[in-house]
Amino acid sequence: MNDLNVKDKKILYYLEQDARQSIRNLGKKVGLSKDVVSNRIKNLEEKGIIYNYYTVINTFKLDLTILRFYIKLQYVTSEIKKEIIEYFLKNKYSNVVAAIEGSYDLVVIFTVKDIHEIYHFWEKTLDKFRDYFESYNFSLYYEEHLYDYQFLLGNDPVENERMKQILSSSKEKIEIDKLDYEILSIIAPDARIPTIEIANKLKTTASIIHYRIKKLIDLGIILGYRTTIDFSKLGLKLMKCDLFLKDHKTCNKIMKYLEKNPFLRGRDVSIGNADLEVTFFLKDISSLNNIIQDLSNKFTGAIRNYRYFIDVCLYKYVYITKDYRDEIMI
Repeated sequence: MNDLNVKDKKILYYLEQDARQSIRNLGKKVGLSKDVVSNRIKNLEEKGIIYNYYTVINTFKLDLTILRFYIKLQYVTSEIKKEIIEYFLKNKYSNVVAAIEGSYDLVVIFTVKDIHEIYHFWEKTLDKFRDYFESYNFSLYYEEHLYDYQFLLGNDPVENERMKQILSSSKEKIEIDKLDYEILSIIAPDARIPTIEIANKLKTTASIIHYRIKKLIDLGIILGYRTTIDFSKLGLKLMKCDLFLKDHKTCNKIMKYLEKNPFLRGRDVSIGNADLEVTFFLKDISSLNNIIQDLSNKFTGAIRNYRYFIDVCLYKYVYITKDYRDEIMI
């Protein structure tokens, strides 16, 4: 983090809060002119610190199911591992593919309309690669909590309550049409794409696109626009920690306490995995061990065990893909 000055860190912080805001608006927040901010963002992109802007889409409201697979590999050469990763990347249902270190080697997340879709795909996957899977763990997503990156502000005070976006399973299912799906598939991997460019791609007008995006926001389908930051270039790693608790009723108390940690990135809520799943941006494993030790001191006897994963390489991260949009609109 020492390579960035205060202004660059603030640019990252406010871009991460709203990646679609104008450069002029961003400049007002960080106290710099539009041109200076534009040049600084370009510099951050060229250095690979910023490499993507994405749209947070609450796919639960679209009556979609999110499934996650952790995979531990065995007997794999670098070529075989590449083949397995490419196989998952090409699948129209996958929206997250990442290599990790720890208890497992890969994590793949799928978004499907019907559980039968992924069942048949997974059967074919096992036919093809089962010998290379030492073990795998399956879980069903229920919620995802995303927090802002307070650590980028250093000692500067945060005026408002910490920003949090929650993607949550709901009985309320919203029907949207093909144009809405097309807009989502375009804006999902590119949150800063201009409205007029979306309109040109879809052969409609900017005013219609503007109206549709506002409607998707009002419906709670578009939750925000965020920035993918390569924190490895700043000396930090994304670490996920799965906590197994003695008493599940302590889960919310522990989470409330963890929310005070400025390095907290998010929380996953799933069926079929740990009692509490949290992610942090941390320097090293000792930093994570310090957090666990602090929790053990604060909540004596509450934690039975834990496991961790380190995000090594993120190959794919998008909420809705074009191929999948075409499939579910048939």
